Amino acid sequence: MSIHATVACVIEQNGRFLMVEEQRGGPSTQFNQPAGHIEAGEGPMAAVLREVAEETAWCVRLTGYLGLYVFDTPEGLTFHSHGFIAEPTEFMHTALDPDIHATHWLSGEDIRRLGEQQRLRSPLVLARIAAARAKRIYPLDVIHEGPANQ
Repeated sequence: MSIHATVACVIEQNGRFLMVEEQRGGPSTQFNQPAGHIEAGEGPMAAVLREVAEETAWCVRLTGYLGLYVFDTPEGLTFHSHGFIAEPTEFMHTALDPDIHATHWLSGEDIRRLGEQQRLRSPLVLARIAAARAKRIYPLDVIHEGPANQ
């Protein structure tokens, strides 16, 4: 059994959430928070900052940790996904990751409707937004990154 270590980020501005629209090989695109795998030698915070920049062209400031979400897919894959919350700080005007069709600032209602249409990449999208809205946020220092993993 292998476990996939991933990150995802809830980014809210003016009541809207930054979402990525991805072409996943099906008849329609899917929507997700900026997210991706943690690469070798990388910690979760570095990974989420990299993924947000690659998928949205936004620099963000992490403001909290939403926790570790464990998700088993119907195909038998297990994901350990670190959820973060952040605020946008600067748009970089750089090219997006080729897997990203577009980015959108969507309301919570827009995202809920996408869920009803089964266009969310994962049920964790709504779970992370719910945690952020409920202020179930942990300080970033619960994650120990660095050479000594202090």
